[in-house]
Amino acid sequence: MLASALTGKKILLGVCGSIAAYKACDIVRNLRKLGAEVTVVVTSGGARFVSPLTFAALSAAKVYGGMFDEQDAHTIPHINLARDHDMILVAPATAQTIARFAVGMADDLLSAVVLAADCPVVVCPAMNSKMFTHPATQVNLTKIAAFGYHVVQPDSGLMACKEEGPGRLPEWSVILSAVEKVFTPQDLAGKRLLITAGPTEEPLDPVRYLSNRSSGKMGYALARAAMLRGGEVVLVSGPCNLEPPANVELIQVRTAQEMYGAVLSHFDDMDIVVKCAAVSDFRPARCAPEKLKKEGADVRLELAANRDILRALGERKKSQILVGFAAESENHLEEGKRKLAAKNLDMIVVNDIQGETTGFQSDTNKVTLVTRGGEIKELELLTKEQTAMAIFDEVVALVGGGM
Repeated sequence: MLASALTGKKILLGVCGSIAAYKACDIVRNLRKLGAEVTVVVTSGGARFVSPLTFAALSAAKVYGGMFDEQDAHTIPHINLARDHDMILVAPATAQTIARFAVGMADDLLSAVVLAADCPVVVCPAMNSKMFTHPATQVNLTKIAAFGYHVVQPDSGLMACKEEGPGRLPEWSVILSAVEKVFTPQDLAGKRLLITAGPTEEPLDPVRYLSNRSSGKMGYALARAAMLRGGEVVLVSGPCNLEPPANVELIQVRTAQEMYGAVLSHFDDMDIVVKCAAVSDFRPARCAPEKLKKEGADVRLELAANRDILRALGERKKSQILVGFAAESENHLEEGKRKLAAKNLDMIVVNDIQGETTGFQSDTNKVTLVTRGGEIKELELLTKEQTAMAIFDEVVALVGGGM
């Protein structure tokens, strides 16, 4: 199993008295699946919703609760728990606990640990929408953000109290992004990035279309990696059955012509563009207005060439860093170098689409990076998320080199 960004990280999870406390069970399980060590501190209110015994079983670790538990007195838990962890994640965080953080109270174990901590603190509010939008809560959230705490905005939706609005505990994918971002260098902060992903579909009639086997996984991993590194990301995606990354602007398109328009309309405002989409080179020359029938149909298919988006960007680019992908089945490096020069790229990512662990639909990739300066770097087999991070390591080097 390949390592994740959380492997070996020590995370203290604070669980407060919200109905969303039951979701903290899944947070513990998911963090441990990613290789993190988890210690739970549950408030007296949180323990009313989920038993500390449950958290002990899920975390395989001692659960802390009372400020003055006699069996823990010699360990000074409010100090040593703060010292011994890489991060404190409070999920769910109630209005009361957030108020404690805002004024520096230390009247329960969790607030005392947070007050004594030097490590990053991530706070995930979860409460009734009127409580969340109340000016007092909003002021408190502003205060703790000013302290350097990372506040994750809640989801909107129907509450357990039957009211609807902001205040739901975010989905795990959003919480995970907030956690991983804390451990990720913010070397793309202030940069605007455009990333393309997925296939395109070229309609033949209202039912049928030409496409390819791209899943979009690599492009979506790139978008998420850029966001985690602090970038402002626009993701232009063809049809994919993937959840969009948190905090990324998604523009959905279908055809190559639609992708061409979306990419070109945003290009001038971007600092970095990564063209990962598997754009169809050809489209049916004519799209039938009605479904083509078997009987009497002309089985010949006339094709028309789509515009080369990457070439157009290479001709138009000024100060942007432009990265392309070359998905090849033979002569991989030679084809990559040819496209790098022909399309005026700063870097090209070459991969073998016929490999069992590197082709379409796979969760892993093994690519070779070729830069305009002639540097060639072959990456080992990695998850697509790890591959995306390695690609941006090289992109950051290009940006630092003034290319």
